[in-house]
Amino acid sequence: MKDLTLRIYVRMHALKGAMRAAMQDENGQDMVEYAIVMGLIALGATAAMKTLATTIGSGFTSIGTKVTSYTT
Repeated sequence: MKDLTLRIYVRMHALKGAMRAAMQDENGQDMVEYAIVMGLIALGATAAMKTLATTIGSGFTSIGTKVTSYTT
């Protein structure tokens, strides 16, 4: 029984050390931050493009109307 208890204690101690090391590891954190920043940039660009597309469309409509009125 003491042998089993000792093995369980050793494994729990090893697991505790591995979990502590895993909690301090920050290797993947930078990639997540970059992904979030890129997502926000993409969202902002999409919103800006909608407004820009509407403005450009209005400009082409205005130019088309003027060209039509000048040619007739």
